Amino acid sequence: MATFDLIMPKMGESVAEATIIKWTKNEGDKIKLDETVLEIATDKVDSEIPSPFEGTLVKRLFKEGDVVQVGTVIATISSDAAASVSSTPKVETPVSKTETVVNKVESAPAVTQALTNFADSDKFYSPLVKSIAKEEGISLAELDSIKGTGQDGRVTKADILAYLPNRGKSSGTVVAEVSQQSQTTSTETKTSSSAPVNLGDNTVIVQRPAVSVGAGDEIVEMDRMRKLIADHMVMSKHVSPHVTSFVEADVTNLVMWRDKAKKEFEKREGEKLTFTPLFIEAVAKAIKDFPLINVSVDQTGTKVIKRKNINIGMAAALPSGNLIVPVIKNADQKNLLGITKAVNDLANRARANKLAPDEIQGGTFTLTNVGNFGNVMGTPIINQPQVAILAVGSIKKKPAVIETPQGDMIGIRQFMFLSLSYDHRVVDGSLGGSFLRKVADYLEQFDTSRTV
Repeated sequence: MATFDLIMPKMGESVAEATIIKWTKNEGDKIKLDETVLEIATDKVDSEIPSPFEGTLVKRLFKEGDVVQVGTVIATISSDAAASVSSTPKVETPVSKTETVVNKVESAPAVTQALTNFADSDKFYSPLVKSIAKEEGISLAELDSIKGTGQDGRVTKADILAYLPNRGKSSGTVVAEVSQQSQTTSTETKTSSSAPVNLGDNTVIVQRPAVSVGAGDEIVEMDRMRKLIADHMVMSKHVSPHVTSFVEADVTNLVMWRDKAKKEFEKREGEKLTFTPLFIEAVAKAIKDFPLINVSVDQTGTKVIKRKNINIGMAAALPSGNLIVPVIKNADQKNLLGITKAVNDLANRARANKLAPDEIQGGTFTLTNVGNFGNVMGTPIINQPQVAILAVGSIKKKPAVIETPQGDMIGIRQFMFLSLSYDHRVVDGSLGGSFLRKVADYLEQFDTSRTV
């Protein structure tokens, strides 16, 4: 009976580790080929790890909640099938694949120690955190003094970057220290806490307001993704001064064209033609006209990075109520069919939690469709490190004045609001307003004679 290693696979260029959130198989359980063995979470997306072998789960080398480096053996599987070790995920592993099950189990602590060791520290530090510490000349004692906000108090990239601007100050380590003041009576409890906010070269402590919890109130812990979203949104509002501009667009021609073309399009291409690909097409064209919308501000806050590629993220609501933003890479290089296929594929896999980490990275501009929920407009928060995000509202019929050769007339037209939130550090009202108007122009001037 052969024994094989199940390895933490590589999940993206910038993903070096993942957290095991749930084992779906226990030791001794039978496993089918491609059956899910465990669920993992990165700072980008949650994923399922399938088994590349059919057999029995012999040993789980890590517990739920453990943070594991990419390429590390996480379990061993025994199988009578003539499987090849080469069928494992294509990642480098620090453990020999020829070891016996006993040797693998015995060597697991040594592997963990090597990964968690940083100059004889007992604490775990990711390779990225260790690299930053070395570059900044942070000593072991200094690094150990930083209180982390990650899993089990682990120091994250955000923690060490927030600490750096305040090194040596009397206030001590700038960390997510929570001060909780509780006052309990027979009917309610009040709590308050503080948290650091990194504002470029300065980090300030923001005092959260006291919250009353009354009798009968229910306290629900945020899930992991909601915590990440909350942190990202708060950070974005503190990093970028947000300004939002609005336009109303007459999209009657676009609506009529889609209503006429969608059945033929689906029959021929096997894809549903929604409004989203049409919006993305217009945005990509407008970005080429106004490329300074397609930029980022570097970490110093003094340099602008002009993006070569136009990668448009589309905000997608998940069944859990959370939000994820898959990215359509090089949207300007795709025709309407290509954009439609990408939109439908990413949306379907987002709802099924099947996105790869690389598919939600690299966005340079984001589109969110608040019209899906019946809203006419919104003021979205910028998806850092981008500098702008467009919200499209629902399309409504309205009476409007129509200019004709016979004079002005009242007719029924299809209108929608577009709202653009932008980073006022680098995008002023002229650029933001002109870009938004250009998107509306492309939608209003839609060519109804085009073929699908």
